[in-house]
Amino acid sequence: MSQADTLLDQILNKLAVGQTPTQLEWQRLAEEVLESPQWSRVFGITPANVEEVIQARSPSGHISLAHLLQALYSYILSLPSFHASTKLSRETEDISQSKIQHLKSKILFSLLSLWLPFALQLAASRQQLRRPFIQGILGGQGTGKTTLGTVLTLILAQLGYRTLSLSLDDLYKTYAERQRFQAKDPRLIWRGPPGTHDVELGIELLDQLRQPNQPQSILVPRFDKSAWGGAGDRTTPERVEGIDIVLFEGWFVGIRPIDPAVFDAPTPAPIQTPGDRAFARDMNEQLKDYLPLWERLDRLMLLYPTDYRLSQQWRRQAEQQMIATGKSGMTDSQIERFVEYFWKSLHPELFITPLTANPSYVDLVIEINSDHTPGAIYRPGDA
Repeated sequence: MSQADTLLDQILNKLAVGQTPTQLEWQRLAEEVLESPQWSRVFGITPANVEEVIQARSPSGHISLAHLLQALYSYILSLPSFHASTKLSRETEDISQSKIQHLKSKILFSLLSLWLPFALQLAASRQQLRRPFIQGILGGQGTGKTTLGTVLTLILAQLGYRTLSLSLDDLYKTYAERQRFQAKDPRLIWRGPPGTHDVELGIELLDQLRQPNQPQSILVPRFDKSAWGGAGDRTTPERVEGIDIVLFEGWFVGIRPIDPAVFDAPTPAPIQTPGDRAFARDMNEQLKDYLPLWERLDRLMLLYPTDYRLSQQWRRQAEQQMIATGKSGMTDSQIERFVEYFWKSLHPELFITPLTANPSYVDLVIEINSDHTPGAIYRPGDA
């Protein structure tokens, strides 16, 4: 690790314990942010405004950045995914304490130079629209959608904005409806693929949330994944009001149908048999029903793993964490079948990878490394 990295780690660790950097240290952080040309270009960060951005100065005032980052940092380090990634690193690389500390610094730097500017951008968009802003978040298993929602909610709350986290899972059809649907199509082994959601409910909800003058309160559907032995069902809806920003996330939020002729040519594993191709073709057709829902999104960001197969590794880590706490979890072979089921319905190479170069549908791509930290960030179509 270079001397510059060590100095940066020291400054970031100072923030992590709630201490405010000196002016010289702020300047060092600003220089580091500007050295990431992709990030600074995406968020419009320039030498003239970099310190204002990273210190989160806004028209509503100056938030306590040190206190905010300390809370966010503590939250992320408490996540099972962080413990799982450091445990895996220890097992495969004999990782040292200094490397773990450097990983923590990478997380904190991402909060400072990526998620904080992104939250400020959301706040500015809300002000410009003069109505609630709907941000779509597309990402597969383990890409950090839930964590991101929590981080952005905490930052936006400090800026004076009320945020609603909504998952595509919250729009599932009821257990009874899905049972009837499965009886007609036994290929739907698990909930999740296109066709298992109440799209009309989602459209009605987003239309209510987008209103400049929302009703006094809005009922938001919620889903209990533990109901019916893990099959899941609707639970008591949440009553909200005064929402400024909606974070609408899901594993295929914003995905659109592709040319069905794709399935007449050789397809990536595990889409191998004629039955697999028929299932993929039918799921592609079901996506058409979701297009009116995607039209309600104001913007769509993609959390894109550097290798889509990482989702199996991340799922395995999550299950191991659950088992370690005494809860039941899937075996490795069950995880493999579970993840491959979703690849068979909407394969990442066919449906998600093309979006990284399609500025018509995706506004921002953030690559996710194997350790869950963000990598490259860009707008599709950028040179």
